[in-house]
Amino acid sequence: MHTIFPLLLSMIVAIVLLEMWAAKLKIAYPILLVVAGLLISFIPGLPPVKINPDLIFFIFLPPLLCEAAWAVSFKEMKKWWRIIGSFAFLVVFFTALSVAVVTNYLIPGFTLALGFLLGGIVSPPDAVSTGAITKFVKIPKSTSAILEGESLLNDASSLIIFRFALAAVGTGQFIWHEASLVFLWMIIGGVGIGLLLGWIFVQAHKRLPTDAPSDITLTLIEPYFMYWIAEQLHSSGVLAVVAGGLFMSAKRLTFLNSASRVRGYSVWESFVFVLNGIVFFIIGLDLPEIVGGLRSQGIPVSTAIGYGVLVTVVLIVARIISSYAALIATLIFRPGVAPRSSSNRRRWLIPLLLGWTGMRGVVSLAAALSIPVMLKEHLAFPHRNLILFITFVVILLTLVVQGLTLPYFIRRSRLFDITDNHEAEEEMKQRMKRGLKEHIYRFLKNKYDNNIITELGMEKFLKQWEERSKATDEVLMNEKTKAIFIEVLNVQRQYLTELNKDPKFDEELIRQQLYQIDLEEERLKVI
Repeated sequence: MHTIFPLLLSMIVAIVLLEMWAAKLKIAYPILLVVAGLLISFIPGLPPVKINPDLIFFIFLPPLLCEAAWAVSFKEMKKWWRIIGSFAFLVVFFTALSVAVVTNYLIPGFTLALGFLLGGIVSPPDAVSTGAITKFVKIPKSTSAILEGESLLNDASSLIIFRFALAAVGTGQFIWHEASLVFLWMIIGGVGIGLLLGWIFVQAHKRLPTDAPSDITLTLIEPYFMYWIAEQLHSSGVLAVVAGGLFMSAKRLTFLNSASRVRGYSVWESFVFVLNGIVFFIIGLDLPEIVGGLRSQGIPVSTAIGYGVLVTVVLIVARIISSYAALIATLIFRPGVAPRSSSNRRRWLIPLLLGWTGMRGVVSLAAALSIPVMLKEHLAFPHRNLILFITFVVILLTLVVQGLTLPYFIRRSRLFDITDNHEAEEEMKQRMKRGLKEHIYRFLKNKYDNNIITELGMEKFLKQWEERSKATDEVLMNEKTKAIFIEVLNVQRQYLTELNKDPKFDEELIRQQLYQIDLEEERLKVI
């Protein structure tokens, strides 16, 4: 314990420093994390970090999936559900199948079950990595929504493939009709359990006398409850967390107060950031043992690297093929929702861009580390070290090669007319703010018209809304005025919630405005 604890503290410090360095270099921090995970394996004398493979999923996946569910726009997911669904399920299965067939044919002793196991591990692109990389370039909201929605759902589909393949490797058999029933229960049961528990947790927040610290603490442990209960009922814990997270995200204004939302955002962002970094460092600490296991099995490191490059190429090609297949199918069956572009050249380059966004990350690492060391018959799990090594090579190559070149390709290809997108976003933002101010002015005028003259603070306050300028701290703010101000903030939230139902408005802009309202309410509390 005295050797591991300082190591963990050093890892967290290193993660923070790497993120700062990445921001200065203007590159995505997962790129530096995966490189650091590789370099740390060369440091002699580091104590080995052993984590029970059965606990890897339970420790890391629930909060990562829940944070992604809270961040994604469910409104945009519904808008683009066809292409998100195809990428999250059909493309994942096609990718896993491609990896299984190629590895079964080219890697000695690699069965189809092991191939599907590896395919399930490396098939899902990583949401954190993609978001961190695209932060440095402007892409359309539709493309961003597709990537975010896909990365949320493909974790569930790929890990279901992983679980079935893991069972097939352990038992040596795969019974289709039994697997179909189990598959249905995992999907239906996982979603149902997640929604039920999400509703229960929402009611608990509403009815219990919670404050910001207790609210945030509960939101941190609730994903673990969703995952654990679903797994105990032999359903999909991943789908339970995703479904429950989406439900609670949609209800966040009804059961969390402004303090819980503002402080919780920072806590969750920091927590997930540290979890991502720790997983990369764990694989770095395990690499010497993994390489030693490869050599003990007579597999040269150069050969294992070649297998990793091969699998990476298969993943990239399969994703690009799937992207073009999705575009062709959309043009044939649903031309009205096909991506629009100023030229055919740009339209046919968009699938190439989507195919190049398949960076792998922390979910793949967590899945690989969760492979048991031994089978039930007390036999070593076949090719475990090779699978771990290939997974790390895939993540390293996709993050470094695709991650570093993706921003360049976007700028060079000029696929997206960023000026038009920026102008449309600014116009939408101004429309939202104008509508919000006019709505509040009418509300105050109708409800408090008789008291306006007698209340100096309200007179100034109403005049500022009428002039569409933001109230400042110099406004006289007695208790009555403050109560009305709080009421105004709640009316603004209601207005924005209704406005979000309009498909023309970007939910991200509305969330930003809601966050500003929460900050304004917190400011009022200290006046």
